[in-house]
Amino acid sequence: MPLPKAELHLHIEGTLEPELAFALAARNGVTLPYADTEELRAAYRFGDLQSFLDLYYALMAVLRTPEDFTALADAYLERAAAQGVRHAEIFFDPQAHTARGVPFAAVIEGLGASLDRSEERYGISTRLIMCFLRDESAESALATLESARPYLDRITGVGLDSAEAGNPPAKFRAVYEEAARLGLRRVAHAGEEGPAAYVREALDVLGVERIDHGLRCMEDPELVARLVRERIPLTLCPLSNVRLRVVDTLADHPLPAMLDAGLMVTVNSDDPAYFGGYAGDNYDAVREALSLGPEQLRTLARQSFEASFLEDDEPRRARYLAEVEAYAF
Repeated sequence: MPLPKAELHLHIEGTLEPELAFALAARNGVTLPYADTEELRAAYRFGDLQSFLDLYYALMAVLRTPEDFTALADAYLERAAAQGVRHAEIFFDPQAHTARGVPFAAVIEGLGASLDRSEERYGISTRLIMCFLRDESAESALATLESARPYLDRITGVGLDSAEAGNPPAKFRAVYEEAARLGLRRVAHAGEEGPAAYVREALDVLGVERIDHGLRCMEDPELVARLVRERIPLTLCPLSNVRLRVVDTLADHPLPAMLDAGLMVTVNSDDPAYFGGYAGDNYDAVREALSLGPEQLRTLARQSFEASFLEDDEPRRARYLAEVEAYAF
């Protein structure tokens, strides 16, 4: 039985495995520029974030109907359950779909059909976080939030993802202020390709409660001290960091130093179909590459639940934490 854990940094579009991509392409009459799943899987090698994003957005062409999004989420949840995930806070990118003519309703209803039965079918509680694409305009983000208003009962929070370089958090001040007025939780990608200053800006300008990635905070000791003092969680994605050349090898990952500094770090999979592993695979990889012991792994799992947006269900969070403490390595 795997170590119980929460996954807090997971892009549902990044769980599109080649086999499902081809199945959906056939169902929707989409021609993919790859001969077969092996050729497509071979394309899942990237030199940087942008080369990944180019393929990531191109493959979304197969996602057309609510049923496609349901199939995508079901496939993720089945894999996640097998790797010990008990709670998942799932990102989705509506702008990437509405720009292709897919209605917002098709995305949210399709995902909802899967998430509504996730606990019964997979034993996983879920939350949904709507991300804004930072390489799109601030006006587009505001329009997306407006489109989401009829569905806010399904959406826990907002996030900020896609190409970080040249797209500072402050660009999205207005949409985050409006999200806060609507009572939405706020997270943002920062300090992956962008500098440590973007982490500080996400905190001070956007008012985020959690930082996605955040590795480069280690370049700023004052920022590290603040993150520790304020218990701001960082949702790390180790295998993603290697695939996108944020770190050269997993052995170079700053995760142990971040734990030693007292940072509230968690381990997640990001875009697992593209980066070589789901949540449990990331735990296994860092355990081996970084020689993490049982208590360090238990700390990571404990912090994943503590960092989650489960304040509305503290008894559930307490049960999950009890599972972590009782786990026998």
